[in-house]
Amino acid sequence: MAVSKDIVLSRLRQFGLADGRNLVESGMVRALSVEGSKVSFVLEAPSSLAQGMEPIRAAAQSAVESIPGVETALVVLTAHAGSESGARPGDEKGPPPSLKIGRHPSGDKGPREVTGVRKIVAVGSGKGGVGKSTVASNLAVALVRRNVRAGLLDADILGPSMHKLMGAIGRAATSDDKMIRPLIVHGVRMMSIGLLLKPDQAVIWRGPMLMGALQQLLFQVDWGDLDVLIVDLPPGTGDVQLTLCQRVHLAGAIIVCTPQDVALIDARRAISMFQRMKVPIAGVIENMSYFECPKCGGETHVFGHGGAKREAERHGIPFIGEIPLSQNIMAAGESGMPIAVADPSIEAFARAADRIIESVLA
Repeated sequence: MAVSKDIVLSRLRQFGLADGRNLVESGMVRALSVEGSKVSFVLEAPSSLAQGMEPIRAAAQSAVESIPGVETALVVLTAHAGSESGARPGDEKGPPPSLKIGRHPSGDKGPREVTGVRKIVAVGSGKGGVGKSTVASNLAVALVRRNVRAGLLDADILGPSMHKLMGAIGRAATSDDKMIRPLIVHGVRMMSIGLLLKPDQAVIWRGPMLMGALQQLLFQVDWGDLDVLIVDLPPGTGDVQLTLCQRVHLAGAIIVCTPQDVALIDARRAISMFQRMKVPIAGVIENMSYFECPKCGGETHVFGHGGAKREAERHGIPFIGEIPLSQNIMAAGESGMPIAVADPSIEAFARAADRIIESVLA
């Protein structure tokens, strides 16, 4: 008998909670994936309940593994800070924050500290579509797995996607002092303007409003105590990048690019921008370095190979590693469970996390 999502959900409905609902009714089951005999999903619990839910997580994993046809089940328990405001996980109808986002930038000049954040690292590139958000999300997760208190800010105001990649649900809320509370997903404190908007709502703003929104997401979010805040930048070298470099002290930047020459041209511009803004380059990652065949495991260099490494060597910048064009990485991001959650052995993400710890947090 083939395993289906309906079969898995039926088994999970057997687990009742104190409020009378079961795991499925509560909306805690997130990012459910069934691939042949392998099942994976996230239990996204309110942070007030998460500490006591480990026995339920373990029992749910055992129950799913007992389904005929299932060989392995991976169940990850994460805390969801936004649920404490009263909204249930998955409730897209909760009230949006009362704090207006998208004001013009404040009149303050010069860099300032982000309360509770020890270091800030930017993930950028000169062009879109190279996988910055995939790298940023997996880097944050890889850092948390190394017991680093990591946060993640989606600074792509016009095209936010981090909430999808991280499997974040619901809307962010505000506290009594009008600070935005980030969501906690896979152990990472994260914030994206996508958590403040309706799912299909477009952001149609000019530069000053973008700059103001970025400042609010930096300084009016209650980040708690973080060792590092990873900032996922939009493509290019425009208003958002300049605002970030001018308004906070960046401890480093990671450049993401693909192997082909047209991507390297734009990566050089990103490197040049950070260098002109006196931001240290922590390293370069080559994404989509080669196609990894899911059947035979062979490698095909679809976009060429080694261009990012040569560029890093030319600039005297550390080369962190190569990330394959992999169906598993793509599917993980689509499901809201970054590959670093399920498979922490992906070398480039692990090396990027180690590089941040050694060069920025040491």
